[in-house]
Amino acid sequence: MSTDPVGRFLTALDPEHREAISAKPREEQEQLAAAWERELESDTELDSLDELSPAAAEAEAARRVLARGAGSDLSG
Repeated sequence: MSTDPVGRFLTALDPEHREAISAKPREEQEQLAAAWERELESDTELDSLDELSPAAAEAEAARRVLARGAGSDLSG
């Protein structure tokens, strides 16, 4: 598993969104990855999910990041 936040974020995305985010500038990818990491750290619901399935928690956090502000045009 990648330790690079952008790589981990991209891995958590579904294939369609992964391709779209990969096409964005590295700076934007880093901003989204940072928002994703904050989501993982701050949301207590994800803590419970993480205990059951870390991959599912990461995917849910990625969906939430894309559904908000930056990336909302990709969440459809």
